Amino acid sequence: MVNLTIDNKAISVPAGTTIMEAAEANGIRIPRLCYLKEINEIGACRVCVVEMEGKEKLITSCNNIVEDGMVLYTNSPKVRMNRKNTVKLLLSQHDCQCAVCVRSGNCSLQQLANDLNIIDPPFHQELDRIPWNMNFPLIRDSAKCIKCMRCIQICDKVQSLNIWDLESTGSRTTVHVSKNRKIEEADCSLCGQCITHCPTGALRARDDTAKVWKAIDDPNKITVVQVAPAVRTAWGEALGLSREEATMGKITDSLRRLGFDYVFDTTFSADLTIMEEGSEFVKRLTSGELKDRPMFTSCCPGWVRFIKSQYPHLVKQLSTAKSPQQMFGAAMKTYFAKSIGVDPENICTVSVMPCTAKKGECNMELFYEEYAGHDVDLVLTTRELTRMIRSAHIAPSTLKDEVCDELMQDGSGAGVIFGATGGVMEAALRSAYFLVTGKNPDADAFKNVRRTREDEFTMTAEIPIGDITVRTAVVSGLANTRRLIERIEREEVHFDFVEVMACPGGCVGGGGQPIHDSEELALTRSKNLYFLDASNELRFSHENPDIQKLYDDFMEAPLSHKAHMLLHTDHNAWEMPKRK
Repeated sequence: MVNLTIDNKAISVPAGTTIMEAAEANGIRIPRLCYLKEINEIGACRVCVVEMEGKEKLITSCNNIVEDGMVLYTNSPKVRMNRKNTVKLLLSQHDCQCAVCVRSGNCSLQQLANDLNIIDPPFHQELDRIPWNMNFPLIRDSAKCIKCMRCIQICDKVQSLNIWDLESTGSRTTVHVSKNRKIEEADCSLCGQCITHCPTGALRARDDTAKVWKAIDDPNKITVVQVAPAVRTAWGEALGLSREEATMGKITDSLRRLGFDYVFDTTFSADLTIMEEGSEFVKRLTSGELKDRPMFTSCCPGWVRFIKSQYPHLVKQLSTAKSPQQMFGAAMKTYFAKSIGVDPENICTVSVMPCTAKKGECNMELFYEEYAGHDVDLVLTTRELTRMIRSAHIAPSTLKDEVCDELMQDGSGAGVIFGATGGVMEAALRSAYFLVTGKNPDADAFKNVRRTREDEFTMTAEIPIGDITVRTAVVSGLANTRRLIERIEREEVHFDFVEVMACPGGCVGGGGQPIHDSEELALTRSKNLYFLDASNELRFSHENPDIQKLYDDFMEAPLSHKAHMLLHTDHNAWEMPKRK
Protein backbone atom coordinates (compact mmCIF):
# COMPACT_ATOMS: atom_id res chain seq x y z
CA MET A 1 0.00 0.00 0.00
CA VAL A 2 1.03 3.61 -0.63
CA ASN A 3 0.53 6.18 2.14
CA LEU A 4 -0.13 9.82 1.21
CA THR A 5 -2.12 12.90 2.22
CA ILE A 6 -4.83 14.50 0.10
CA ASP A 7 -6.48 17.71 1.35
CA ASN A 8 -5.08 17.14 4.86
CA LYS A 9 -6.52 13.60 4.96
CA ALA A 10 -4.13 10.69 5.46
CA ILE A 11 -5.04 7.82 3.12
CA SER A 12 -3.67 4.50 1.91
CA VAL A 13 -4.23 3.11 -1.58
CA PRO A 14 -2.77 0.24 -3.62
CA ALA A 15 0.42 0.88 -5.57
CA GLY A 16 -0.23 1.90 -9.18
CA THR A 17 -3.30 4.00 -8.30
CA THR A 18 -3.56 7.38 -9.99
CA ILE A 19 -3.99 10.52 -7.92
CA MET A 20 -7.50 10.98 -9.34
CA GLU A 21 -8.49 7.41 -8.41
CA ALA A 22 -6.99 7.77 -4.92
CA ALA A 23 -8.94 10.97 -4.33
CA GLU A 24 -12.16 9.48 -5.72
CA ALA A 25 -11.85 6.41 -3.49
CA ASN A 26 -11.75 8.74 -0.50
CA GLY A 27 -14.71 10.90 -1.39
CA ILE A 28 -12.81 13.68 -3.14
CA ARG A 29 -13.89 14.25 -6.73
CA ILE A 30 -11.41 16.12 -8.87
CA PRO A 31 -12.98 17.94 -11.85
CA ARG A 32 -12.10 16.64 -15.31
CA LEU A 33 -13.14 17.10 -18.94
CA CYS A 34 -11.00 14.89 -21.15
CA TYR A 35 -10.56 11.89 -18.84
CA LEU A 36 -12.04 8.49 -19.71
CA LYS A 37 -10.62 5.62 -17.69
CA GLU A 38 -8.25 3.40 -19.71
CA ILE A 39 -9.30 5.20 -22.90
CA ASN A 40 -8.28 8.84 -22.61
CA GLU A 41 -5.82 9.48 -19.79
CA ILE A 42 -3.70 12.11 -21.51
CA GLY A 43 -4.19 15.18 -19.33
CA ALA A 44 -5.16 17.24 -22.37
CA CYS A 45 -7.71 19.52 -20.68
CA ARG A 46 -5.50 20.38 -17.64
CA VAL A 47 -8.64 20.76 -15.53
CA CYS A 48 -7.73 17.90 -13.18
CA VAL A 49 -4.49 19.53 -11.93
CA VAL A 50 -3.55 19.35 -8.24
CA GLU A 51 -0.86 20.98 -6.12
CA MET A 52 1.91 18.83 -4.70
CA GLU A 53 4.06 19.99 -1.79
CA GLY A 54 7.62 20.54 -2.88
CA LYS A 55 6.74 20.96 -6.56
CA GLU A 56 6.25 24.39 -8.11
CA LYS A 57 4.24 23.28 -11.14
CA LEU A 58 0.79 21.79 -10.79
CA ILE A 59 0.44 18.18 -11.94
CA THR A 60 -2.39 16.35 -13.67
CA SER A 61 -4.13 13.85 -11.45
CA CYS A 62 -5.54 11.57 -14.17
CA ASN A 63 -2.20 10.15 -15.32
CA ASN A 64 0.18 10.59 -12.39
CA ILE A 65 0.65 7.64 -10.04
CA VAL A 66 0.64 8.12 -6.26
CA GLU A 67 3.94 7.91 -4.40
CA ASP A 68 4.62 7.26 -0.75
CA GLY A 69 4.66 10.45 1.32
CA MET A 70 2.91 12.65 -1.27
CA VAL A 71 1.09 15.67 0.15
CA LEU A 72 -1.52 16.90 -2.32
CA TYR A 73 -4.11 19.67 -2.49
CA THR A 74 -7.00 19.39 -4.92
CA ASN A 75 -8.61 22.77 -4.23
CA SER A 76 -5.89 25.14 -3.04
CA PRO A 77 -5.97 28.83 -4.13
CA LYS A 78 -3.29 28.06 -6.72
CA VAL A 79 -5.31 25.13 -8.09
CA ARG A 80 -8.56 27.11 -8.18
CA MET A 81 -6.98 30.03 -10.02
CA ASN A 82 -5.27 27.78 -12.54
CA ARG A 83 -8.40 25.71 -13.11
CA LYS A 84 -10.53 28.81 -13.56
CA ASN A 85 -8.12 30.34 -16.10
CA THR A 86 -7.98 27.04 -18.01
CA VAL A 87 -11.76 26.91 -18.31
CA LYS A 88 -11.88 30.58 -19.36
CA LEU A 89 -9.41 29.81 -22.15
CA LEU A 90 -11.55 26.84 -23.25
CA LEU A 91 -14.60 29.10 -23.32
CA SER A 92 -12.74 31.55 -25.57
CA GLN A 93 -12.79 28.89 -28.30
CA HIS A 94 -16.23 27.49 -27.50
CA ASP A 95 -19.62 28.58 -28.81
CA CYS A 96 -21.27 29.55 -25.52
CA GLN A 97 -24.83 29.80 -26.81
CA CYS A 98 -25.93 27.23 -24.25
CA ALA A 99 -29.63 28.09 -24.53
CA VAL A 100 -29.76 26.62 -28.05
CA CYS A 101 -27.42 23.68 -27.44
CA VAL A 102 -28.75 20.13 -27.31
CA ARG A 103 -26.52 19.44 -24.29
CA SER A 104 -27.70 22.42 -22.21
CA GLY A 105 -28.11 21.23 -18.64
CA ASN A 106 -26.11 18.09 -19.41
CA CYS A 107 -22.76 19.54 -20.43
CA SER A 108 -19.60 18.98 -18.40
CA LEU A 109 -18.05 22.25 -19.55
CA GLN A 110 -21.17 24.23 -18.68
CA GLN A 111 -21.34 22.61 -15.25
CA LEU A 112 -17.67 23.25 -14.55
CA ALA A 113 -17.92 26.90 -15.60
CA ASN A 114 -20.88 27.33 -13.27
CA ASP A 115 -19.08 25.57 -10.43
CA LEU A 116 -16.10 27.91 -10.89
CA ASN A 117 -18.41 30.94 -10.90
CA ILE A 118 -17.33 32.06 -14.38
CA ILE A 119 -19.97 34.61 -15.29
CA ASP A 120 -18.31 36.66 -18.01
CA PRO A 121 -15.33 35.15 -19.88
CA PRO A 122 -12.70 37.91 -20.23
CA PHE A 123 -10.92 36.59 -23.31
CA HIS A 124 -11.70 37.43 -26.92
CA GLN A 125 -13.69 34.62 -28.51
CA GLU A 126 -12.39 32.97 -31.69
CA LEU A 127 -14.63 30.22 -33.05
CA ASP A 128 -13.68 27.58 -35.57
CA ARG A 129 -16.62 26.71 -37.84
CA ILE A 130 -16.08 23.83 -40.27
CA PRO A 131 -18.92 23.22 -42.78
CA TRP A 132 -20.91 20.04 -42.19
CA ASN A 133 -23.64 18.08 -43.98
CA MET A 134 -26.60 18.71 -41.68
CA ASN A 135 -28.59 15.89 -43.29
CA PHE A 136 -26.09 13.27 -42.14
CA PRO A 137 -27.29 11.28 -39.09
CA LEU A 138 -24.20 12.31 -37.09
CA ILE A 139 -23.46 16.03 -36.81
CA ARG A 140 -20.32 17.75 -35.59
CA ASP A 141 -20.24 21.40 -34.49
CA SER A 142 -16.57 22.39 -34.56
CA ALA A 143 -17.31 25.62 -32.67
CA LYS A 144 -18.19 23.60 -29.58
CA CYS A 145 -15.19 21.27 -29.67
CA ILE A 146 -12.76 21.62 -26.73
CA LYS A 147 -10.11 19.30 -28.24
CA CYS A 148 -10.41 16.84 -25.39
CA MET A 149 -9.72 13.97 -27.84
CA ARG A 150 -12.38 11.70 -26.37
CA CYS A 151 -14.06 11.12 -29.73
CA ILE A 152 -10.72 10.19 -31.31
CA GLN A 153 -9.83 7.72 -28.58
CA ILE A 154 -13.31 6.14 -28.40
CA CYS A 155 -13.38 5.61 -32.14
CA ASP A 156 -9.78 4.32 -32.26
CA LYS A 157 -9.61 2.14 -29.15
CA VAL A 158 -13.22 1.01 -28.63
CA GLN A 159 -14.50 0.91 -32.22
CA SER A 160 -11.24 0.64 -34.24
CA LEU A 161 -12.54 2.83 -37.06
CA ASN A 162 -10.27 5.89 -36.73
CA ILE A 163 -12.90 8.27 -38.10
CA TRP A 164 -11.63 11.31 -36.18
CA ASP A 165 -8.21 12.93 -36.02
CA LEU A 166 -6.49 16.19 -35.12
CA GLU A 167 -5.74 18.68 -37.86
CA SER A 168 -3.78 21.97 -37.94
CA THR A 169 -1.45 23.11 -35.16
CA GLY A 170 -1.27 25.55 -32.28
CA SER A 171 -4.38 27.59 -31.55
CA ARG A 172 -5.88 26.37 -34.85
CA THR A 173 -5.76 22.72 -33.78
CA THR A 174 -9.14 21.07 -34.15
CA VAL A 175 -10.75 17.67 -34.54
CA HIS A 176 -12.12 16.68 -37.92
CA VAL A 177 -12.79 13.61 -40.06
CA SER A 178 -9.49 11.83 -40.63
CA LYS A 179 -7.58 11.66 -43.93
CA ASN A 180 -9.16 14.88 -45.26
CA ARG A 181 -12.45 13.07 -45.88
CA LYS A 182 -16.00 14.31 -45.68
CA ILE A 183 -18.08 12.34 -43.20
CA GLU A 184 -20.12 10.86 -46.06
CA GLU A 185 -16.90 9.46 -47.52
CA ALA A 186 -15.76 7.87 -44.25
CA ASP A 187 -16.42 4.30 -43.17
CA CYS A 188 -18.29 5.53 -40.08
CA SER A 189 -20.56 2.90 -38.51
CA LEU A 190 -22.87 5.61 -37.09
CA CYS A 191 -22.66 3.87 -33.72
CA GLY A 192 -22.76 7.25 -31.94
CA GLN A 193 -20.27 6.32 -29.23
CA CYS A 194 -18.39 9.53 -30.00
CA ILE A 195 -21.61 11.42 -29.23
CA THR A 196 -22.28 9.79 -25.87
CA HIS A 197 -18.67 10.31 -24.78
CA CYS A 198 -18.35 13.94 -25.89
CA PRO A 199 -18.42 16.22 -22.81
CA THR A 200 -20.08 19.08 -24.75
CA GLY A 201 -22.47 19.49 -27.68
CA ALA A 202 -19.72 19.25 -30.30
CA LEU A 203 -21.15 15.94 -31.49
CA ARG A 204 -24.85 15.14 -31.71
CA ALA A 205 -27.37 13.10 -33.65
CA ARG A 206 -29.44 14.79 -36.35
CA ASP A 207 -32.64 16.02 -34.74
CA ASP A 208 -35.77 14.77 -36.51
CA THR A 209 -38.38 15.93 -34.01
CA ALA A 210 -39.63 18.76 -36.26
CA LYS A 211 -40.39 16.25 -39.03
CA VAL A 212 -42.22 14.03 -36.54
CA TRP A 213 -44.31 16.95 -35.23
CA LYS A 214 -45.17 17.85 -38.83
CA ALA A 215 -46.36 14.29 -39.51
CA ILE A 216 -48.42 14.25 -36.29
CA ASP A 217 -50.05 17.56 -37.23
CA ASP A 218 -50.84 16.48 -40.81
CA PRO A 219 -54.55 15.52 -40.93
CA ASN A 220 -53.91 13.35 -43.97
CA LYS A 221 -51.30 11.18 -42.23
CA ILE A 222 -51.78 8.21 -39.94
CA THR A 223 -48.81 8.29 -37.57
CA VAL A 224 -47.64 4.95 -36.22
CA VAL A 225 -44.78 4.68 -33.72
CA GLN A 226 -42.78 1.70 -32.45
CA VAL A 227 -40.52 1.68 -29.37
CA ALA A 228 -37.40 -0.50 -29.13
CA PRO A 229 -36.86 -2.68 -26.04
CA ALA A 230 -33.68 -0.84 -24.97
CA VAL A 231 -35.53 2.50 -24.82
CA ARG A 232 -37.58 1.46 -21.78
CA THR A 233 -34.40 0.87 -19.78
CA ALA A 234 -33.18 4.44 -20.16
CA TRP A 235 -35.90 6.96 -21.09
CA GLY A 236 -36.80 7.62 -17.46
CA GLU A 237 -33.22 8.65 -16.59
CA ALA A 238 -33.72 12.04 -18.22
CA LEU A 239 -37.17 12.57 -16.69
CA GLY A 240 -36.48 11.74 -13.05
CA LEU A 241 -38.26 8.38 -13.13
CA SER A 242 -36.85 5.32 -11.43
CA ARG A 243 -36.32 2.14 -13.46
CA GLU A 244 -39.40 0.67 -11.78
CA GLU A 245 -41.51 3.71 -12.70
CA ALA A 246 -40.25 4.07 -16.30
CA THR A 247 -42.40 1.36 -17.85
CA MET A 248 -43.29 0.69 -21.47
CA GLY A 249 -46.90 1.42 -20.49
CA LYS A 250 -45.97 4.98 -19.54
CA ILE A 251 -44.05 5.43 -22.80
CA THR A 252 -47.25 4.36 -24.56
CA ASP A 253 -49.26 6.95 -22.62
CA SER A 254 -46.74 9.71 -23.40
CA LEU A 255 -46.72 8.90 -27.13
CA ARG A 256 -50.53 9.00 -27.30
CA ARG A 257 -50.47 12.37 -25.53
CA LEU A 258 -47.95 13.57 -28.12
CA GLY A 259 -50.55 12.79 -30.78
CA PHE A 260 -49.54 9.49 -32.38
CA ASP A 261 -52.47 7.53 -33.79
CA TYR A 262 -51.08 4.08 -33.03
CA VAL A 263 -48.39 2.95 -30.58
CA PHE A 264 -46.58 -0.39 -30.75
CA ASP A 265 -43.73 -2.21 -29.05
CA THR A 266 -40.81 -3.28 -31.27
CA THR A 267 -40.65 -6.41 -29.12
CA PHE A 268 -43.31 -7.78 -31.49
CA SER A 269 -41.02 -7.46 -34.51
CA ALA A 270 -38.06 -8.72 -32.48
CA ASP A 271 -40.08 -11.93 -32.18
CA LEU A 272 -40.77 -11.75 -35.91
CA THR A 273 -37.03 -11.34 -36.56
CA ILE A 274 -36.34 -14.47 -34.52
CA MET A 275 -38.84 -16.47 -36.58
CA GLU A 276 -37.08 -15.46 -39.78
CA GLU A 277 -33.47 -15.33 -38.59
CA GLY A 278 -33.80 -18.44 -36.43
CA SER A 279 -35.36 -20.37 -39.31
CA GLU A 280 -32.66 -19.12 -41.65
CA PHE A 281 -29.94 -20.24 -39.22
CA VAL A 282 -31.40 -23.74 -38.85
CA LYS A 283 -31.67 -24.02 -42.64
CA ARG A 284 -28.08 -22.85 -43.21
CA LEU A 285 -26.71 -25.04 -40.43
CA THR A 286 -28.44 -28.26 -41.45
CA SER A 287 -27.59 -27.75 -45.14
CA GLY A 288 -23.87 -27.51 -44.38
CA GLU A 289 -23.55 -23.86 -45.45
CA LEU A 290 -21.80 -22.91 -42.20
CA LYS A 291 -18.98 -25.45 -42.21
CA ASP A 292 -16.37 -22.80 -43.09
CA ARG A 293 -17.78 -19.51 -41.82
CA PRO A 294 -20.57 -18.66 -39.35
CA MET A 295 -23.84 -16.92 -39.97
CA PHE A 296 -23.78 -13.43 -38.48
CA THR A 297 -26.84 -11.67 -37.08
CA SER A 298 -28.01 -8.60 -39.00
CA CYS A 299 -30.10 -6.70 -36.43
CA CYS A 300 -27.51 -3.98 -35.74
CA PRO A 301 -27.10 -1.47 -38.61
CA GLY A 302 -23.83 -0.18 -37.13
CA TRP A 303 -22.41 -3.69 -37.38
CA VAL A 304 -23.78 -4.11 -40.93
CA ARG A 305 -22.05 -0.88 -41.96
CA PHE A 306 -18.87 -2.14 -40.32
CA ILE A 307 -18.73 -5.51 -42.07
CA LYS A 308 -19.60 -3.94 -45.44
CA SER A 309 -16.71 -1.48 -45.18
CA GLN A 310 -14.11 -3.60 -43.33
CA TYR A 311 -14.81 -7.18 -44.44
CA PRO A 312 -16.94 -6.99 -47.61
CA HIS A 313 -16.09 -10.60 -48.51
CA LEU A 314 -18.01 -11.72 -45.41
CA VAL A 315 -21.23 -9.87 -46.22
CA LYS A 316 -22.64 -13.10 -47.67
CA GLN A 317 -22.45 -14.59 -44.17
CA LEU A 318 -24.89 -12.02 -42.80
CA SER A 319 -28.42 -13.14 -42.13
CA THR A 320 -30.67 -11.72 -44.82
CA ALA A 321 -33.32 -10.95 -42.21
CA LYS A 322 -34.08 -7.27 -41.74
CA SER A 323 -33.72 -5.68 -38.34
CA PRO A 324 -36.77 -5.54 -36.03
CA GLN A 325 -37.15 -1.85 -36.87
CA GLN A 326 -37.41 -2.51 -40.59
CA MET A 327 -39.56 -5.62 -40.23
CA PHE A 328 -42.03 -3.62 -38.19
CA GLY A 329 -42.22 -0.95 -40.86
CA ALA A 330 -42.72 -3.58 -43.56
CA ALA A 331 -45.53 -5.26 -41.62
CA MET A 332 -47.02 -1.88 -40.80
CA LYS A 333 -47.29 -0.73 -44.41
CA THR A 334 -48.74 -4.02 -45.62
CA TYR A 335 -50.41 -6.22 -43.00
CA PHE A 336 -51.52 -3.43 -40.64
CA ALA A 337 -52.41 -0.96 -43.39
CA LYS A 338 -54.68 -3.57 -44.94
CA SER A 339 -56.31 -4.36 -41.59
CA ILE A 340 -57.36 -0.74 -41.00
CA GLY A 341 -58.18 -0.05 -44.66
CA VAL A 342 -55.60 2.71 -45.13
CA ASP A 343 -53.39 3.31 -48.17
CA PRO A 344 -49.77 2.81 -47.00
CA GLU A 345 -48.97 6.09 -48.76
CA ASN A 346 -50.90 7.78 -45.96
CA ILE A 347 -49.02 6.05 -43.13
CA CYS A 348 -45.97 7.62 -41.53
CA THR A 349 -43.99 5.06 -39.55
CA VAL A 350 -41.80 6.40 -36.73
CA SER A 351 -39.31 4.46 -34.62
CA VAL A 352 -37.99 5.35 -31.18
CA MET A 353 -34.57 3.74 -30.99
CA PRO A 354 -31.54 3.77 -28.65
CA CYS A 355 -29.40 4.08 -31.76
CA THR A 356 -28.07 6.70 -34.18
CA ALA A 357 -27.31 4.13 -36.90
CA LYS A 358 -31.05 3.47 -37.18
CA LYS A 359 -31.40 6.97 -38.68
CA GLY A 360 -29.15 5.82 -41.49
CA GLU A 361 -30.75 2.38 -41.79
CA CYS A 362 -34.25 3.69 -42.45
CA ASN A 363 -33.00 5.47 -45.59
CA MET A 364 -31.22 2.45 -47.07
CA GLU A 365 -32.64 0.41 -49.92
CA LEU A 366 -33.28 -2.62 -47.77
CA PHE A 367 -36.29 -4.20 -49.33
CA TYR A 368 -37.28 -6.13 -52.43
CA GLU A 369 -40.83 -4.85 -52.84
CA GLU A 370 -41.56 -1.13 -52.68
CA TYR A 371 -44.73 0.19 -51.12
CA ALA A 372 -45.14 3.78 -50.03
CA GLY A 373 -41.48 4.55 -49.81
CA HIS A 374 -39.38 3.13 -47.02
CA ASP A 375 -40.31 0.64 -44.32
CA VAL A 376 -39.65 3.28 -41.67
CA ASP A 377 -39.99 6.99 -42.44
CA LEU A 378 -38.46 8.66 -39.38
CA VAL A 379 -36.31 7.61 -36.43
CA LEU A 380 -36.11 9.29 -33.04
CA THR A 381 -33.45 8.52 -30.46
CA THR A 382 -34.30 8.02 -26.80
CA ARG A 383 -32.97 11.53 -26.19
CA GLU A 384 -35.31 13.00 -28.83
CA LEU A 385 -38.27 11.21 -27.24
CA THR A 386 -37.58 12.77 -23.85
CA ARG A 387 -37.18 16.21 -25.45
CA MET A 388 -40.56 15.84 -27.16
CA ILE A 389 -42.18 14.82 -23.87
CA ARG A 390 -40.72 17.90 -22.20
CA SER A 391 -41.71 20.20 -25.06
CA ALA A 392 -45.31 18.95 -24.80
CA HIS A 393 -45.27 19.86 -21.07
CA ILE A 394 -46.15 16.31 -20.05
CA ALA A 395 -45.48 15.81 -16.36
CA PRO A 396 -43.86 12.36 -15.94
CA SER A 397 -45.66 11.92 -12.60
CA THR A 398 -49.03 12.01 -14.41
CA LEU A 399 -48.26 9.19 -16.84
CA LYS A 400 -50.29 6.00 -16.55
CA ASP A 401 -49.60 2.48 -17.76
CA GLU A 402 -51.38 1.89 -21.05
CA VAL A 403 -51.28 -1.06 -23.42
CA CYS A 404 -50.15 -0.85 -27.02
CA ASP A 405 -52.58 -1.12 -29.91
CA GLU A 406 -53.92 -4.45 -31.10
CA LEU A 407 -52.93 -6.74 -33.96
CA MET A 408 -49.20 -6.38 -33.24
CA GLN A 409 -49.45 -6.02 -29.48
CA ASP A 410 -47.91 -9.13 -27.96
CA GLY A 411 -44.19 -9.44 -27.34
CA SER A 412 -42.24 -12.20 -25.64
CA GLY A 413 -39.44 -11.97 -23.11
CA ALA A 414 -37.19 -13.27 -25.88
CA GLY A 415 -37.99 -10.14 -27.88
CA VAL A 416 -37.39 -7.86 -24.89
CA ILE A 417 -33.80 -9.02 -24.36
CA PHE A 418 -32.85 -7.96 -27.90
CA GLY A 419 -31.63 -4.73 -26.33
CA ALA A 420 -28.78 -6.42 -24.44
CA THR A 421 -25.70 -7.99 -25.99
CA GLY A 422 -26.37 -11.73 -26.19
CA GLY A 423 -30.12 -11.19 -26.26
CA VAL A 424 -30.55 -11.85 -29.97
CA MET A 425 -28.48 -15.02 -29.66
CA GLU A 426 -30.40 -16.30 -26.65
CA ALA A 427 -33.77 -15.55 -28.23
CA ALA A 428 -32.73 -17.25 -31.48
CA LEU A 429 -31.45 -20.33 -29.65
CA ARG A 430 -34.72 -20.70 -27.73
CA SER A 431 -36.65 -20.90 -31.00
CA ALA A 432 -33.97 -22.82 -32.94
CA TYR A 433 -34.12 -25.50 -30.25
CA PHE A 434 -37.86 -25.78 -30.81
CA LEU A 435 -37.50 -25.85 -34.61
CA VAL A 436 -34.98 -28.72 -34.41
CA THR A 437 -36.44 -30.81 -31.56
CA GLY A 438 -40.13 -29.91 -31.64
CA LYS A 439 -40.13 -28.97 -27.96
CA ASN A 440 -39.19 -25.95 -25.86
CA PRO A 441 -36.00 -25.84 -23.82
CA ASP A 442 -35.91 -24.36 -20.35
CA ALA A 443 -36.28 -20.62 -21.01
CA ASP A 444 -32.99 -19.90 -19.21
CA ALA A 445 -31.06 -22.80 -20.71
CA PHE A 446 -28.86 -20.50 -22.77
CA LYS A 447 -28.09 -17.78 -20.23
CA ASN A 448 -24.35 -18.48 -20.60
CA VAL A 449 -24.39 -16.16 -23.64
CA ARG A 450 -25.35 -13.21 -21.40
CA ARG A 451 -22.92 -10.50 -20.37
CA THR A 452 -22.45 -10.52 -16.61
CA ARG A 453 -19.41 -8.25 -16.01
CA GLU A 454 -18.44 -4.69 -16.95
CA ASP A 455 -15.24 -5.94 -18.63
CA GLU A 456 -16.96 -8.75 -20.58
CA PHE A 457 -17.58 -8.04 -24.26
CA THR A 458 -17.02 -11.42 -25.95
CA MET A 459 -18.81 -14.59 -24.86
CA THR A 460 -18.51 -18.03 -26.47
CA ALA A 461 -20.49 -21.18 -25.78
CA GLU A 462 -21.21 -24.59 -27.22
CA ILE A 463 -24.93 -25.23 -27.20
CA PRO A 464 -26.41 -28.75 -27.61
CA ILE A 465 -29.58 -28.75 -29.70
CA GLY A 466 -30.78 -32.30 -30.20
CA ASP A 467 -27.92 -34.17 -31.83
CA ILE A 468 -26.24 -30.94 -32.94
CA THR A 469 -23.70 -28.89 -31.01
CA VAL A 470 -23.98 -25.24 -32.03
CA ARG A 471 -20.81 -23.20 -31.54
CA THR A 472 -21.80 -19.63 -30.71
CA ALA A 473 -20.09 -16.31 -30.09
CA VAL A 474 -21.52 -13.02 -28.86
CA VAL A 475 -19.50 -9.82 -29.19
CA SER A 476 -20.15 -6.11 -28.67
CA GLY A 477 -17.97 -3.13 -29.53
CA LEU A 478 -16.40 -2.98 -32.97
CA ALA A 479 -12.77 -3.29 -31.88
CA ASN A 480 -13.72 -6.50 -30.06
CA THR A 481 -15.57 -7.56 -33.20
CA ARG A 482 -12.53 -6.92 -35.35
CA ARG A 483 -10.38 -9.08 -33.06
CA LEU A 484 -12.93 -11.90 -33.20
CA ILE A 485 -13.23 -11.76 -36.99
CA GLU A 486 -9.46 -11.80 -37.39
CA ARG A 487 -9.33 -14.96 -35.29
CA ILE A 488 -12.06 -16.51 -37.46
CA GLU A 489 -10.18 -15.48 -40.62
CA ARG A 490 -6.98 -17.07 -39.32
CA GLU A 491 -9.01 -20.21 -38.56
CA GLU A 492 -7.98 -20.11 -34.90
CA VAL A 493 -11.65 -20.50 -33.92
CA HIS A 494 -14.77 -21.71 -35.64
CA PHE A 495 -18.36 -20.77 -34.90
CA ASP A 496 -21.71 -21.58 -36.42
CA PHE A 497 -23.59 -18.52 -35.23
CA VAL A 498 -22.24 -15.12 -34.18
CA GLU A 499 -24.16 -12.17 -32.74
CA VAL A 500 -22.57 -8.73 -33.13
CA MET A 501 -23.64 -5.42 -31.58
CA ALA A 502 -21.71 -2.30 -32.53
CA CYS A 503 -22.13 -0.59 -29.17
CA PRO A 504 -20.39 -2.04 -26.09
CA GLY A 505 -23.03 -3.87 -24.06
CA GLY A 506 -25.54 -3.81 -26.91
CA CYS A 507 -28.41 -1.43 -27.72
CA VAL A 508 -28.83 -0.49 -24.04
CA GLY A 509 -25.51 1.36 -24.44
CA GLY A 510 -26.47 2.80 -27.82
CA GLY A 511 -25.46 6.15 -29.22
CA GLY A 512 -29.01 7.49 -28.90
CA GLN A 513 -29.40 6.79 -25.18
CA PRO A 514 -29.33 9.42 -22.39
CA ILE A 515 -25.83 10.69 -21.69
CA HIS A 516 -24.25 10.45 -18.26
CA ASP A 517 -20.71 11.74 -18.60
CA SER A 518 -18.09 9.09 -17.79
CA GLU A 519 -20.75 6.59 -16.62
CA GLU A 520 -21.26 3.32 -18.48
CA LEU A 521 -24.77 2.06 -17.75
CA ALA A 522 -25.18 -0.68 -20.35
CA LEU A 523 -24.86 -3.53 -17.85
CA THR A 524 -27.29 -1.93 -15.39
CA ARG A 525 -29.83 -1.35 -18.15
CA SER A 526 -29.46 -4.87 -19.54
CA LYS A 527 -30.23 -6.39 -16.13
CA ASN A 528 -33.58 -4.61 -16.31
CA LEU A 529 -34.33 -6.31 -19.64
CA TYR A 530 -33.51 -9.74 -18.24
CA PHE A 531 -35.79 -9.01 -15.28
CA LEU A 532 -38.61 -8.15 -17.70
CA ASP A 533 -37.92 -11.36 -19.63
CA ALA A 534 -38.06 -13.49 -16.47
CA SER A 535 -41.31 -11.73 -15.45
CA ASN A 536 -42.98 -12.29 -18.83
CA GLU A 537 -45.47 -15.17 -19.10
CA LEU A 538 -44.47 -15.49 -22.77
CA ARG A 539 -40.75 -16.28 -23.18
CA PHE A 540 -40.52 -17.84 -26.65
CA SER A 541 -40.88 -15.89 -29.89
CA HIS A 542 -42.57 -18.78 -31.66
CA GLU A 543 -45.35 -18.83 -29.03
CA ASN A 544 -46.31 -15.18 -29.58
CA PRO A 545 -50.00 -15.40 -30.63
CA ASP A 546 -49.82 -12.17 -32.66
CA ILE A 547 -46.82 -13.55 -34.57
CA GLN A 548 -48.72 -16.78 -35.22
CA LYS A 549 -51.71 -14.79 -36.48
CA LEU A 550 -49.46 -12.72 -38.78
CA TYR A 551 -48.18 -15.88 -40.45
CA ASP A 552 -51.62 -17.53 -40.59
CA ASP A 553 -53.33 -14.48 -42.07
CA PHE A 554 -50.62 -12.85 -44.17
CA MET A 555 -47.00 -14.09 -44.24
CA GLU A 556 -47.87 -17.80 -44.65
CA ALA A 557 -44.74 -19.18 -42.93
CA PRO A 558 -41.17 -18.22 -41.99
CA LEU A 559 -38.97 -18.00 -45.10
CA SER A 560 -42.03 -18.11 -47.40
CA HIS A 561 -41.86 -16.15 -50.65
CA LYS A 562 -43.93 -13.35 -49.17
CA ALA A 563 -41.82 -13.28 -46.01
CA HIS A 564 -38.69 -13.21 -48.12
CA MET A 565 -39.95 -10.27 -50.16
CA LEU A 566 -41.04 -8.19 -47.16
CA LEU A 567 -38.85 -9.28 -44.25
CA HIS A 568 -35.51 -10.01 -45.87
CA THR A 569 -33.02 -7.86 -47.73
CA ASP A 570 -30.16 -7.84 -50.18
CA HIS A 571 -27.17 -6.43 -48.30
CA ASN A 572 -25.49 -5.65 -51.60
CA ALA A 573 -28.28 -3.28 -52.66
CA TRP A 574 -26.41 -0.30 -51.21
CA GLU A 575 -22.78 0.72 -50.97
CA MET A 576 -20.60 1.66 -48.03
CA PRO A 577 -17.38 3.66 -48.26
CA LYS A 578 -14.52 1.17 -48.03
CA ARG A 579 -11.77 1.46 -45.45
CA LYS A 580 -8.84 3.61 -46.64
